[in-house]
Amino acid sequence: MPVMIRIDAIEKRFDDLVVLRNITLRIEKGEVVALIGPSGSGKSTLLRCLNLLVPPDNGRLEIGKNRMVFGESSAKLKPKDLAVFRQKTGMVFQHFNLFPHMTVLDNVMEGPKTALKMDKIKARELAIAQLEKVGLSDKADMYPSSLSGGQKQRVAIARAIAMEPDVMLFDEATSALDPELVGEVLSVMKELANEGMTMIVVTHEMAFAREVANRVVFMRDGVVVEDGPAKQVIDNPQDDRTKAFLSHFHAES
Repeated sequence: MPVMIRIDAIEKRFDDLVVLRNITLRIEKGEVVALIGPSGSGKSTLLRCLNLLVPPDNGRLEIGKNRMVFGESSAKLKPKDLAVFRQKTGMVFQHFNLFPHMTVLDNVMEGPKTALKMDKIKARELAIAQLEKVGLSDKADMYPSSLSGGQKQRVAIARAIAMEPDVMLFDEATSALDPELVGEVLSVMKELANEGMTMIVVTHEMAFAREVANRVVFMRDGVVVEDGPAKQVIDNPQDDRTKAFLSHFHAES
């Protein structure tokens, strides 16, 4: 499979705190990679760097045909270049970030209309199709305030995939949900994976990571500690730091 995401020597610091240290990864088209690790290990920052919400200080990113180089000698990022880069990278956050004054349908239509300059009829057709995909076509005319947390997150996923991205990034997409609502969101993510979407998923759902991800990347203190096939890393980790982290989940199960 061709490489969809190239991450080369990415570094990020906030003042004196080094959050990412020389991160280098290759992710193939259609691959699902679960990022795991303790809080503060840099997982969410790495995702935000991939979407340029947090520009890296050094290194190089390539997603599909779009490439960005960072560092003191690199050119200043232009808003137009940022927009083009982000269009191909959909992101779903822990909190849903839906527009409360818009209906579910309008939330999903907004990106294609404004960013992709799609006409209203086509954007509506696309939005309805994406809501059907996440099982919420019957909620199209409702407002976010009337939805459950799981439904809001599924709308957020529909909104992201309506932009027809090459890559989907999920940052703890289920951690703010009540336990009984987690499954409905994970099932939508699993379906996207089955359809061949390239995905990077920051998660603490180890059963999901083991079942759905092709690879698991364990991060700690801003570095990649272990990277391998999902079942191998989760069931038989090689590094003592990975073993210590996963021991809590194995004990719970």
